[in-house]
Amino acid sequence: MNRAAAVLFLFCAACHHAVRIASPRASAAQSGWVDLEPAMQLRIQNAVYRDGFPKHGSDGYLATETAHFEVRARGLRLLSTEDLLRPHPREQAAAPDLIPASRRGFARYRFFYAVVFNHRGNVRGSVLLGAASSEEIERLSEKLLTDPDSVCGADTPRCTVFPEMCTVSIEIQVFVNGAPRLVSWGSSISNVVPGAHHVELQRHGGAPLQIDPTDFRAMHTPLRAGDRVTWN
Repeated sequence: MNRAAAVLFLFCAACHHAVRIASPRASAAQSGWVDLEPAMQLRIQNAVYRDGFPKHGSDGYLATETAHFEVRARGLRLLSTEDLLRPHPREQAAAPDLIPASRRGFARYRFFYAVVFNHRGNVRGSVLLGAASSEEIERLSEKLLTDPDSVCGADTPRCTVFPEMCTVSIEIQVFVNGAPRLVSWGSSISNVVPGAHHVELQRHGGAPLQIDPTDFRAMHTPLRAGDRVTWN
């Protein structure tokens, strides 16, 4: 298994389901990566500044724009935006345009939390790779580890590098006592059932599984998109 394909499996104590995430790596993608799956969402929050001001710090700061994208089987779909400026400063793209339409139609996406671009003066940023197949996303990821500038240059259509003052979060929708709720990717059952005495988890339309609230491992089972949690 190559470095880009190295993974860590977190096992669900209650349902024996494996969740695939990247193992930590001391290389270009220092905080690992996540393969995006249908029903996940990307929340992009980007700080906007007046033209002519540095794009960091407080001087010239105007607002923080937000864009929500849904991951689908064949690409990304813009769901909503918040606090977009009109007119928009010319020197920065609006939050939804950070992922242009030409990069929203890939079959596979992989999000990297931090990549160091040596040819840009060690600029660190989060990166979204898009590809037509699993094989291509692995090939691009492997190259990103050794030569990120070649994958994410100015004219490379499969790479989006987010600005320094941009925060990208991965979210999933789950249902808690029947109500939909967006939670951060990596959240566990314990994050949505504080002080529970009785907990049940239903996944992929299967039969509800009873979770012992005193079982630390079971309560820290990672949630998946579409999970239904009932508690009291």
